[in-house]
Amino acid sequence: MLSTNDAFKKFKHRLELNTREQDNASARQNEVRDFLKTKFQIERSFLTGSYARYTKTKPLKDIDIFFVLGKDEKHYHDKPASAVLDAFYDALVEKYGTSAMRKQDRSINVDFGVKVGEEDKTDYRILSIDVVPAFDVGTEYEIPDTASGKWIKTDPEIHAQKAVDAYRAYSNEWKGLVRMVKYWNNNPKHGDQKPVKPSFLIEVMALECLDGGWGGSYEREMQGFFATLASRIKEEWPDPADLGPPISNGMDLERKERAERLLKEAAREVTLAINLTRQGKNTDGFRHLPDLVGGDQPFNFNVGGAMWNFSAYLSRR
Repeated sequence: MLSTNDAFKKFKHRLELNTREQDNASARQNEVRDFLKTKFQIERSFLTGSYARYTKTKPLKDIDIFFVLGKDEKHYHDKPASAVLDAFYDALVEKYGTSAMRKQDRSINVDFGVKVGEEDKTDYRILSIDVVPAFDVGTEYEIPDTASGKWIKTDPEIHAQKAVDAYRAYSNEWKGLVRMVKYWNNNPKHGDQKPVKPSFLIEVMALECLDGGWGGSYEREMQGFFATLASRIKEEWPDPADLGPPISNGMDLERKERAERLLKEAAREVTLAINLTRQGKNTDGFRHLPDLVGGDQPFNFNVGGAMWNFSAYLSRR
């Protein structure tokens, strides 16, 4: 009989990207890169963010691309942060249209108009890309931040290396656990406000909260991860590269208290699911999982050659 641990394991695999999704992401990001090369002098461009760190969850959206500008664009570095973002916005509007564009504090979002179906299905297509202008300033980078009106330092390559190190130190399970919590964070049932903002904060916290090595049980790891995140969400969490502002600055005290409450609830739901399935009450235990991981039908399993959805099964009982 399917256990809570099996459920989390299968859910983790469902969040992993397949070849068709990776191919579409590659085609789209190369399309954006090739176009912007015709508009700006770009020394190099590279993927950053959770997609590059393999912690991006589904549906695939907001894939970050860093565009390191050349000396001919140096004049933007001497202007307010908004100037270069305005220039990138205007250029991208030419190709994708105004309705597809959205200015953000540090990037321009390009939306490809893909609709999300049941169980996050997008016909293996990505939803959007975030374009980040940057300047190389020695061993690090500076990117525009319109919230402060300044250029701020960052180094996504350090972020990526720390994720790789954490992954290896946790028996190659670190990224899967992070993806599952980020999926929970994106659950529409939380309303307009995600519990943890930005979602990168979950990764930053995971660098410390997931320690001691992999214990061998997805259910216990998730139980402990949620509980530890709840107990430490009110702390200040600095940029892992020690360059930019604290990652936790995106949340005020009220929002942190809400996140603490929801994370504690998630930990309790896992605990209840574990305890009930240990008693042989698997159906009752599984009732605590759909809201936890997000969506109405998060688990589809192949049972005897046929697809079985336990959320649908529960609704008929």
